[in-house]
Amino acid sequence: MEEIVKIKSIGQVTHDVKQFVVEKPKGYNFTPGHATEVSINKEGWKDEKRPFTFTSLNESDDLEFTIKIYPDHDGVTEQLGKLKQGDELIVRDTWGAIEYKGPGYIIAGGAGITPYIAMLRDLNKKEKTEGLQLIFSNKTDKDIILKDELDNMLGNDATYVITDQKDTKFTNAYLDEEFLKKNIKDYSKQFYVCGPPKMTKEISNILEKLGANPDAVQLDDQ
Repeated sequence: MEEIVKIKSIGQVTHDVKQFVVEKPKGYNFTPGHATEVSINKEGWKDEKRPFTFTSLNESDDLEFTIKIYPDHDGVTEQLGKLKQGDELIVRDTWGAIEYKGPGYIIAGGAGITPYIAMLRDLNKKEKTEGLQLIFSNKTDKDIILKDELDNMLGNDATYVITDQKDTKFTNAYLDEEFLKKNIKDYSKQFYVCGPPKMTKEISNILEKLGANPDAVQLDDQ
């Protein structure tokens, strides 16, 4: 299945993250946390498919994607950064490795938060965010995606970790074994992990070493 959809609006979320609101094909459904392959409906780019997670709710009239733009990479995200309202994308069937399976810990790095935005919005709407704790790592304070909304949904259950900025307002640390041991209290819970591949693999290994059930650890790379 391939559907051409028009971009209705583009918003700036952080200095390098944009929010694309596009038309939603009739009868199109997805599970919060799932994604689709997207390409740009322009010559030379139609077959350049990249996976992006929906950040809108399934019941919304439009589809929304929250995407980190890499202007120095000669590729799809650089081209996405140049698009305007009225340009077109191509969306395809939905799929996904991440979906809500119960309370636990969301551990995200950078754009790895995006699979959890729709999931958290859906749970927040149903008043079911209790028991979820977010650990969200970024390089600097200005890189944190949708911080105000995450705070509104999770309150004190959102922890922000900053790796490359010494004067951060948040916790200056790395998501290493020492940090996770200190901040995770219950290894019988679900774990939702998404970020750069190296980070995801390291955290998965640490969680298993500390006693998490491998079957309760959902992994996704960004």
